[in-house]
Amino acid sequence: MFLIKKFPTSLLAQSRYVVNKCLLLAIRTDSTNSCTKLYAAQMLHYSSLPTHYDPLIEGLAWSLTPEEIATETDDLISKTEKAIASVTAVPVKDVSCSNVLKPLTDLETEYTVIRNALDFFQHVHPDKARRDASTEADKKLSAFEVKMSMNKDIFDRVSGVSSLPMDQECGESSRYLDRKMKHGKRNGLHLDETLRKKVEEIKKKESELGITFQKNLTEVDIVLKFTKEQLDGLPDDFIESLEKSAEGYHVTLKYPHVFPIMKKCRVSETRHTIDLNFNSRCKDENSKILQQLVDLRREKAVLLGYENHASFIHEMRMAESPTKVKAFLAALSLKLKPLGEKDIQTMLKMKKEDCEKYQEKFDGQINMWDMRFYATRIEEEMYSVDQDKLKQYFPMETVTKGLLEIYESLLGLRYEQVENPEVWHEDVTLYKVFNASDDKLIGHFYLDLYPREGKYGHAACFGLIPGCLKADGSRLTAVAAMVANFTKPTATAPSLLLHDEVETYFHEFGHVMHQICSEAENSMFSGTSVERDFVEAPSQMLENWCWEKEPLDIMSGHYKTNEKLPDAMIETLTKSRNANVGVFYLRQITLATLDLELHTMTTTPDVAKVYSDCCSKILGIPATPGTCMPASFGHLAGGYDAQYYGYLWSEVFCFDMFYSRFKKEGIMSPKVGIDYRQKILRPGGSIDATDMLKNFLGREPKQDAFLAAKGLTV
Repeated sequence: MFLIKKFPTSLLAQSRYVVNKCLLLAIRTDSTNSCTKLYAAQMLHYSSLPTHYDPLIEGLAWSLTPEEIATETDDLISKTEKAIASVTAVPVKDVSCSNVLKPLTDLETEYTVIRNALDFFQHVHPDKARRDASTEADKKLSAFEVKMSMNKDIFDRVSGVSSLPMDQECGESSRYLDRKMKHGKRNGLHLDETLRKKVEEIKKKESELGITFQKNLTEVDIVLKFTKEQLDGLPDDFIESLEKSAEGYHVTLKYPHVFPIMKKCRVSETRHTIDLNFNSRCKDENSKILQQLVDLRREKAVLLGYENHASFIHEMRMAESPTKVKAFLAALSLKLKPLGEKDIQTMLKMKKEDCEKYQEKFDGQINMWDMRFYATRIEEEMYSVDQDKLKQYFPMETVTKGLLEIYESLLGLRYEQVENPEVWHEDVTLYKVFNASDDKLIGHFYLDLYPREGKYGHAACFGLIPGCLKADGSRLTAVAAMVANFTKPTATAPSLLLHDEVETYFHEFGHVMHQICSEAENSMFSGTSVERDFVEAPSQMLENWCWEKEPLDIMSGHYKTNEKLPDAMIETLTKSRNANVGVFYLRQITLATLDLELHTMTTTPDVAKVYSDCCSKILGIPATPGTCMPASFGHLAGGYDAQYYGYLWSEVFCFDMFYSRFKKEGIMSPKVGIDYRQKILRPGGSIDATDMLKNFLGREPKQDAFLAAKGLTV
């Protein structure tokens, strides 16, 4: 959804699930249950698979037809409604943990497994009919979930349980009850019926609009044509990877095409054309959707008694209020401004020299289509980092092997690739995850790493099956999928990753491990179900391994000779880490401010103008005229509304964890790695993020490490 190159957990389905799942209701495990029927149908399907196919992921099947997706959706809704009736049949005076909370916490997990599977097709399946069926299922289930979240009868029974003495042994029930009560009130269940109905209508519209926003982006299929001269500066292997016709080389608006061109193409007009088209994706339709979403969110927040949508959101975050977020962003912006201005002046000097050399008109400013190009030049010329040479040491197969080895060593795990698994596309691989200490199976993950038509366009981790307790007390093994869009291999060369793509790989796989290593009792708290302004910190911390010699030795190997990344190149790479740090972080602050401005406004926004104003005021680089970047900024519609600041907020904690423990005690220390797994990953969202940090650090978290790492005054 971000680049924003680290986009990622992001994910539409998961973010929506985090918000709504605590109010999803359970399904009874009788013979007519939708889950039971789907499991039975899938087991029949599995009987035809190779005998080594693992039955522990029986809740997932990727061969469902569009008709089956629709049928299972309707069946899931129908049976859940019947189960709800059985829960609400309990008189309020007779409620208890066992007859209200136990059914809800146990059986909502079953709903989640089926729901996530039905939803996932729209993001990854190569068959458009299945994607469309999944999108319709998502819309229908989202509307159903809104209805369930507004069920006052359930709220009354949960409220009844919350009034009982909690001295009985209920595990995570106290936290669960607290969340249920908060979400109930945040859904307006304490209001009169007229206002409740209004809130419900707004939530339904929000859900539908968010799904449509993302679908519009996913279905973009624009192809631009360029001559070889117009692609001057790009390496031969990139140009050879492009489809070619009599009209020229075909360039899509997918990341593996857009970002190499923006970074390496010498021809300013080509970059301008790419930027204009890339940041105009779905400009008309999604701008209108975004306006509607912002207005609906504001209306709902006011109905619920909040000043604005940001206040509504931040109440449940570490930041607590928009005031704290604005102060955080303003203070960081003030520190970064001098660095950003210095970066832009360096870029301007380079641009002027280029214009004189190639006899082009110098306009006296850095434009959006110039920023990545000259940022790359700064890395190459001032820090001697040659990205084209660097990527030759990061072939996909070598990086994947090294990444898995590093995570295994740090977290005390063992991975085993599944042969001939059932998957949705031939590029996808499946792995089992075991504890290294006792060889116990704890989860599975899929890797879907290459772009294709109709696929989700960013990099993200999708949680498919939560790692939590089942009704019988045994543990459900978690399943997650990492979805990315790295450059595909060609007939003459393997997939070669840019260094920032290696970072993205480490980041998103960190989310996968968060999903797998979590051991919460309830699905509400499983995996990455932590405060949204902390959720990126565990994965951001793991990006640091992409800048350290020992892990770089493990994950690198020249694609022709298998030679490790030379020490000299590692040295120049690590020195370049703070290259363009001013412009990079000011851009992040620009996006976070855009998000915050939209969700604290009192009138319908002109989203393109709000973005343009933020760019000029904070970044110092104007938005490209005629574009509307927010129309393709998936975070705004996909669960990060009023929360984009969280990337910067959580980065403070990421550096504190890395420098205070790993850098001091050993980058590859299994002891610190296991401590990290136990105290940061294992709890999921079952305890507050601040408490997790204190447990791991042995003190309150601080900003010092982050500021020092970025070259700012502590």
